[in-house]
Amino acid sequence: MTEENPIAEMKADLDNLYREESFTDLKVAQIRRLVPVRADGSPDPARSEIYIGETQLMSPRGPVPIHCPIEAESLQDAFDKFPEAVNAAVEKLIEEAKEIQRQEASRIVVPGQGGFGGPGGGMPPGGKITLR
Repeated sequence: MTEENPIAEMKADLDNLYREESFTDLKVAQIRRLVPVRADGSPDPARSEIYIGETQLMSPRGPVPIHCPIEAESLQDAFDKFPEAVNAAVEKLIEEAKEIQRQEASRIVVPGQGGFGGPGGGMPPGGKITLR
C-alpha cells in the first residue's frame, strides 16, 4: 500500500486566475484589487474585480489583522466603503469570539477525562481518594 501525495494532486485553476494589485494610504488602509485574467495574462472582462480591505487593530495582546471583502465597483468606491467593511469584519470577529467563550464556558468536565491535573482529572488511579 503506497501513501498518496496530496501535493502531487494540486493543480491551479486556470479558469479562475487574478492579477493582484495593492493600494495603501500608508496609514491605516490597504486594499487589494484582484483583476480577473485569462491563462495568458490578458484581462478577462467577463468576470468582476474583487476588492479586499486590510488593516490592523491594536489589542492588549498585540496587533490583530483584519481582512474584509468590499463590494465595490471601483477603487474609489472600495476606499469609500473601507470603514464600513472593516467595522462589519470587527463585529463578526467579536461575535465569533463571544461564541467561542460561550462554548468553552458550557463545557462539562467529567472526572477521568483530564482537565485538572492531567489524566484522571487529578484523581489517583481507580478514581478513589485514599487517606494515609
